[in-house]
Amino acid sequence: MDKIAVLIPCYNESQTIAKVVKDYREALPEAVIYVYDNNSTDHTDEIARGAGAVVRYEYKQGKGNVMRTMFREIDAECYLMIDGDDTYPAENARTMTDLILERKADMVIGDRLSSTYFTENKRPFHNMGNRLVRGLINTIFKSEIKDIMTGYRAFSYEFVKSFPILSKGFEIETEMSIHALDKNFRLVEVPVTYRDRPAGSVSKLNTYRDGMRVLRTIARLFRDYRPFSFFGWLGFFCFLIASAFFGPVLADYLATGLVPKFPTLIVCSGLYVVAILLWISGLILDVITKKHRQLFELYLNQLSILKRRKE
Repeated sequence: MDKIAVLIPCYNESQTIAKVVKDYREALPEAVIYVYDNNSTDHTDEIARGAGAVVRYEYKQGKGNVMRTMFREIDAECYLMIDGDDTYPAENARTMTDLILERKADMVIGDRLSSTYFTENKRPFHNMGNRLVRGLINTIFKSEIKDIMTGYRAFSYEFVKSFPILSKGFEIETEMSIHALDKNFRLVEVPVTYRDRPAGSVSKLNTYRDGMRVLRTIARLFRDYRPFSFFGWLGFFCFLIASAFFGPVLADYLATGLVPKFPTLIVCSGLYVVAILLWISGLILDVITKKHRQLFELYLNQLSILKRRKE
């Protein structure tokens, strides 16, 4: 088992990968640096290998797919995830990994947004998207995370081996944050310096396409992790709509003793039934979710035993 594993998922980062590997080897000389090449066509793998990294491959395209393979194949006491585009200087690496090794955190979040991100990043829609995602998740999950989508994180062995990765692309960071909040992992945020990509280095992130994927991921995880709130709010909206249309029908009946709008009454009755079914569904799924959390805690105990055996 490695003491520290530096994880670098890469796709066409030939301009920056050698510098990234060199910087993190100097910052963490005891670490093993893994570069997982994701179908690069610019010889990123050869450059990384020449810089001293352990190079492996993931042929399913997408950052989520790469991270899934990394987490499965690598055993370490501490994992440090970074990008290969040289946007995260190595000066914070020691602080982040020490928090994991000293068991003060299960996930350390490199907080760009409290540092230089908004001045360095030249894509205004990315700034807006980061604020939107942060606001949604902190509201839904009642948290105070400052940077939800950062790609600079450190993890414990228990977090990595218990994290079920479902995302395929850049929405993986959002999924990590929500999983950590739901499973009560210890989170620590460290403000980190961020710098924009150097000239000639092209971002693989599509603002609109990947932004929609992140929003869909938030909706899916809200449904999966907070089913009573999710279905409860849907039921509440159905109840409000039904009540708004039922009010005039009831008023007519009380005034005349007749129901002149039978179709409206039937639709309102159907919406009331849907609202009740949504509430009941949310309640049942909430009980199941809580049971899964209990089983997850038992699974963490087994992981801790397995880790001690490997050490």
